[in-house]
Amino acid sequence: MDEHIPWMKEAIQEALKAEAIREVPIGAIVVHNGTIIGRGYNLRETTLDPTAHAEMIAIKQASEYLQAWRLLDCQLYVTLEPCPMCAGAIVQSRIPQVIFGTTDPKAGCAGTLMNLLQEERFNHRVDVISGVMQEECAALLTTFFRKLRGKE
Repeated sequence: MDEHIPWMKEAIQEALKAEAIREVPIGAIVVHNGTIIGRGYNLRETTLDPTAHAEMIAIKQASEYLQAWRLLDCQLYVTLEPCPMCAGAIVQSRIPQVIFGTTDPKAGCAGTLMNLLQEERFNHRVDVISGVMQEECAALLTTFFRKLRGKE
């Protein structure tokens, strides 16, 4: 698990960018051969775009970098468990491994509500590692929503 911590710290830095503009603090990075080739943070409110999730932005940037829609030999690090849309994009982009921080009890599709990333009926399955820096990732969200509700 220790080898994933520096990368998750990078995803957390992306989440902090979202928080700084009053977006839900979720961040993601795509790593290829030890280099970050895609970064993203939640921008739904800013862009008024329901698809502007951290993972979607990082995947698009990584695809542009590699000039390919298949993100083979890549890892996606994200602070929150992917939702159904992002899980679908991960499968479609053929990312082989996803590492996430904390589970999403409302929309998690990497094992919490369902597991689209390892669905046997799809032609691609993803290796999933969960709980990397879980407390830090969860605290980002808890603190954000407490402030939003004026309870802190």
